[in-house]
Amino acid sequence: MYSVHLKSVYSCPASAVPPEIHLPAGWQLSWHQLETLKALRDPKVDVVFNTAMTGDGKSLAAYLDVLQGESFAIALYPTNALASDQENQIKDYIHHFQPANSPRVNRLNGPELEIYAENEGLRKGSAIASRSSQSEVLITNPDIFHYLHRGAYLSSQDNPDKLWNRIDKDFDLFIFDEFHVFSAPQIASVLNIMLLIQATNRAKKFLFLSATPSDALLKRLDKAGFRCRVINPIDAGKYQFPDTPAETAALASAHWRQVAHAVNLTFVPLEPSSKASEAWLKENQSLILQPFLAHPGTKGAIILNSIAAVKRLMPILRHYFAQHGLTVRENTGLSGGQEKAESLAADLVIGTSTIDVGVDFKINFLIFESSDAGNFIQRLGRLGRHRGYQKEGRDIEFANFQAYALVPNFFVERLFAGETAVLADGQAYDRVHFQAIIREKYRQINDFEGYYQRWGSVQSFYLAKQLRHPNLQQQYADSLQKFCHACEQVFDTSLKQVGGRIAGWQTDWQRLSGKKGSPIADDATSFRGSSPLQCGLYDLTEPNERDRFKTYDLPGILSNLEIEMWSKAAFLVKLKETATRTGYPIPKGQFERCLGFMKLRGYREERLNWTFTYPGDLQSIAATYQVQVLVGLQIWQPDNPWVGSINRLLKSQGVVAYVLRQPVREVRLRLQLPTHFQIYPISDLHSLHDTNAPYSVAFGQSALLLDTLAHRFHQEGGELWIA
Repeated sequence: MYSVHLKSVYSCPASAVPPEIHLPAGWQLSWHQLETLKALRDPKVDVVFNTAMTGDGKSLAAYLDVLQGESFAIALYPTNALASDQENQIKDYIHHFQPANSPRVNRLNGPELEIYAENEGLRKGSAIASRSSQSEVLITNPDIFHYLHRGAYLSSQDNPDKLWNRIDKDFDLFIFDEFHVFSAPQIASVLNIMLLIQATNRAKKFLFLSATPSDALLKRLDKAGFRCRVINPIDAGKYQFPDTPAETAALASAHWRQVAHAVNLTFVPLEPSSKASEAWLKENQSLILQPFLAHPGTKGAIILNSIAAVKRLMPILRHYFAQHGLTVRENTGLSGGQEKAESLAADLVIGTSTIDVGVDFKINFLIFESSDAGNFIQRLGRLGRHRGYQKEGRDIEFANFQAYALVPNFFVERLFAGETAVLADGQAYDRVHFQAIIREKYRQINDFEGYYQRWGSVQSFYLAKQLRHPNLQQQYADSLQKFCHACEQVFDTSLKQVGGRIAGWQTDWQRLSGKKGSPIADDATSFRGSSPLQCGLYDLTEPNERDRFKTYDLPGILSNLEIEMWSKAAFLVKLKETATRTGYPIPKGQFERCLGFMKLRGYREERLNWTFTYPGDLQSIAATYQVQVLVGLQIWQPDNPWVGSINRLLKSQGVVAYVLRQPVREVRLRLQLPTHFQIYPISDLHSLHDTNAPYSVAFGQSALLLDTLAHRFHQEGGELWIA
């Protein structure tokens, strides 16, 4: 193991805050917060990127104009848990700022929308309109924002712009938080919606947080006529990293704000296998316990990539810590209630979510996995944000801040080993230099740049089709021309050619299934992609009865879960009974399109091997280098007693897929796929008994992403596997 010392971080205060900016007594703004407000008020700026460090108050920067009572905002968060967390944060800001217009804050997500619509006796579209009209700040997720612009939630009698025309006009500012977690399809969706708003509305403002924009993204925005400004405190020299007490004292006297305490970070090199981190945690329970015994009052978090690993580790750590009078809870990222109260009172939490960690749940000890450089930096940023916490009216001050990063051994070698080492064991580094090294040396993953040209314009085509609606054609005649031109510029393609591709998919699908539409187009116009392999689960391991109704993808079930097949009817009866008995409404919309339904009885200690199989010849399918719809998929897993039932469900399912004539491991390495990229082994009639499946398959949106890589090589006349 190697260790480094990360220096504390201080953020520059704003100078010359205009007198018309009203702040609560004792509050001051950081440089980036005031610069963000200036940019949002500048008529020559349309798009603002704020790239301040984690913990440096980007949320306040986003809502500062709203808190002055001068604008309305719609804020989009990638998870419901984060949206809930931010709702509480904004309400707290309003309590302190007391703006004259007393802005109303409402949150809207899929489950809440369903329940609100049922309670009010409304259709979903009317529920969205009702909730948005009662809000000066509307908090939702980008999925809903995407689908309401696609014309979802409406009846066939409604005009396609019934929702988005109203919402786009009502709100002045559109906030996208955690933008760095968006993948290429989601970024393409955001671009399309921005282009639609630009073409159909007066000037609006768009703010991206936690986003270091790529040059390619900035060029696309510039092509569309958006005027961008990047607020980057690092490039502007607005962070300081003091080495001595005297330097620290000087910064404090100049009102620089400490946003991160010094942290000791230890790299734990592990074999790049799925259970390496889990095994290390089991073997090093005494090391995990040690700081809690050495420094009473220590609070810690373990953040992993796998929910199955969390479930297996939870009882082990809980039992071990209980022997020393310490408590361990699972961090589910819940927004309130008894579960959250118990988690905040725990000594150690373990989970896959960072919600609450380093915010309400203040920590000085952290163990974390990561999947890429951004994920590494974001998770490490949860540590060192607070000097201590209050317990039963007493102030508990942390003695130190310690982190363990569970990372692949080859990554540690790149950092510390040989003549090309960029870090030295035991040395101190400032965060800016350190984070630049992490971004450079962490394994490079594919950014799927080709997605925008090949698939981004499919959504453009459907949005343009809305503007051609007979009831809207005259109103949006100029907007249609402007929108189409901007889309063709941004995505470097012809919408007419896109229409031809869509017509071909529709013809093929009708020939295959007898149904209208196109599953390929559906995935290309979806925000996160549909999952034809998603299953409904009744989780018997969940102590809270109302939280037992979940969804889970079939590949994860086959690998990690002990299940029992169940019927949809029985599942929904149980859901209704539970909702009635507990008095807590449970939304059922997410289960409407599930492949099958199961009871989750437990998590396997060891992952079970399995593979997809196809009853025909995959060689001819792989040779097409095309996304297509496969029918007849099956599962081979001899140790699973339920595989026959699963195969009966799968047999007639049409699945959007992309097949490659190489094994999964080779595809992952050669194409630099992200850790959690959904690609699986598959065999055909001729390779069913091979030890390792010779083909790889990706489904849904993952198939489209894979297509953008393979298609480029094929179009250039080369082989996919160029060294």
